Amino acid sequence: MSNQYLAFIGTYTTGASEGIYTYRFDAGTGALERLSVIGGISNPSWVEVSPSGRNLYAVGEESHGVIKAYAIDPSTGALTYLNEQLTGGEVPCHISVDPTESYALLANYGSGSVAMLPIQADGSLAPLTGFVQHQGSSIHPVRQTGPHAHSIILDADNGRAFAPDLGIDKLLVYDLDLDNGTLAPHHVPWVRTPAGAGPRHFDIHPNGQYAYLINELASSITVLRYYADLGVFGEIETVSTLPDDFDGETTCADIHVAPSGKFVYGSNRGHDSIAMFAIDQATGRLTSLGHESTQGQTPRNFAIDPSGTWLLAANQDTSTIVTFRIDSQTGHLHPTGQVTNIPNPVCIKLLPV
Repeated sequence: MSNQYLAFIGTYTTGASEGIYTYRFDAGTGALERLSVIGGISNPSWVEVSPSGRNLYAVGEESHGVIKAYAIDPSTGALTYLNEQLTGGEVPCHISVDPTESYALLANYGSGSVAMLPIQADGSLAPLTGFVQHQGSSIHPVRQTGPHAHSIILDADNGRAFAPDLGIDKLLVYDLDLDNGTLAPHHVPWVRTPAGAGPRHFDIHPNGQYAYLINELASSITVLRYYADLGVFGEIETVSTLPDDFDGETTCADIHVAPSGKFVYGSNRGHDSIAMFAIDQATGRLTSLGHESTQGQTPRNFAIDPSGTWLLAANQDTSTIVTFRIDSQTGHLHPTGQVTNIPNPVCIKLLPV
């Protein structure tokens, strides 16, 4: 396992941020060293590295959404702009790249849609070929008056995509057509969450049998059994991400299953913590391991390195990234004292070098 990584940091540029930052992450010490920054993009709130590590894709989270493509210099981490395309919707917030690097898929939060764009041989993007507009609403009087697709990820077989929509309280399931670059609703097209839950992000257990859906508005995690042969889900349980005695205002953001499959982590914005859970390998159920402060405000996204040794948490409103060592036996997080100042960090992606 690599001891050195390139860390690409997406940010909000409404303050002091200049764009997308590149750092070197030392997996021996947990330290981050700044290498470069590239501008020319407004609010690159989500960045995604292609599976080969050759390219990076970033959303421009604006009313007229764009997705931009960059080439990565593996020796320096420097990004070279390739091109951009419209996302077909407003306020894009998430990107996935399929394992064959044939397509980029994205979620438009503002207008509640998902889209699919071909990736060309040089890593640049062609105009979108697949697009689905979500429909509906739910009970929250402000956040759920219409659809708000918040993320899109692919299954291990690259045949389906899953898109949590905060605005309509559904996890939508799509079949992918990689020959024509389109996506269509699966024959069981969604999983419904409790009214007002606000599903946001989603991760699948390494064994492919369990999935974990974090609900932004309800501050909870829904555990699902995934039947890959049928492409359908069954709900196992929903658990809170908060301590029993917390009564302040808070929302969830990101969720990741550890590479070992033994633990799952979720971020709380307001409580300003990472909620830690142990996974029962026989049932997929969760047992709370408590909460670790992120030592800052509004932890948005976070990254776990491929070895499962490190967790890097981005505190959006205090402009810090804090490094934690993960105990491989207990799953607990231990701050290392490494705090890196980066303006309004939102997303962290690691690339082994």
